[in-house]
Amino acid sequence: MWAIYKGFLEAPISAKLGLLTIAAYLFVAIFAPFVAPYSETEILGGAYELWSERFPLGTDNLGRDMLSRLIFGARNTIGIALAAVVIAFAIGGVMGMLSALLGGWYDSIISRVVDILMAIPSLVFALLILTILGTSITTLVLVIAVLDSTRVYRITRAAAMNIAVMDFVEVARLRGEGLWWVVRKEILPNILAPLLPEFGLRFCFLFLFIAALSFLVLGIQPPTADWGSMVRDNATLINYDDITPLLPAAAIAILTVAVNFVVDWLLHKSSGLRSD
Repeated sequence: MWAIYKGFLEAPISAKLGLLTIAAYLFVAIFAPFVAPYSETEILGGAYELWSERFPLGTDNLGRDMLSRLIFGARNTIGIALAAVVIAFAIGGVMGMLSALLGGWYDSIISRVVDILMAIPSLVFALLILTILGTSITTLVLVIAVLDSTRVYRITRAAAMNIAVMDFVEVARLRGEGLWWVVRKEILPNILAPLLPEFGLRFCFLFLFIAALSFLVLGIQPPTADWGSMVRDNATLINYDDITPLLPAAAIAILTVAVNFVVDWLLHKSSGLRSD
């Protein structure tokens, strides 16, 4: 705990601001039912009511409280993006390390399959698959995770191949250590430095990707609150000089910038350069 606190104190102002912003978002996401004044699906008034004491940010196109939906949208959007990026790293990371260690036909087959998947635009591919399989939360998370695991595979494979040729890995193999032992004890600890910043970058990408899918009606489905669909549902208010549709867009932008601040700091730390 002291090491974490010391690392926070040594971080630059931008990274501290990013960490505090991420912590605030996570707090709101975790405790959404206790923080939000109303339910995310409860219809409380007329459509597009103005900001008032009862509705601090007005209501949406169905008369639901915008503030409550923003808060619940944080939980839904962030939670799904986090689940997808964890699964993507589990799939792509394991496959990438195995390709670096095994090589041969396994590496060739997996690499060619990844090349084919990466050649298709992710958004177009996701729209096609979700149209066929449906848009349940489970399907959404798995489709996004599999598509993004191809990028993780490439990065993990490149980093692991540099470690797989090291003497200590050869010694472990000659000592009779198993494949999974080498992966867990020798490869993974030595490639964490580049993978941690990549985790943040992939989270940002998937976060924006899910919002885009929801905007196109193939992401998180109503009545579940989601920032992408909230922009779409209230877009007509822009014609009347109302900034309400920009609130979920601003929430997306602020979190993305905050994560990028932290990622830049992690990349600088992993590079070994001094910050004079």
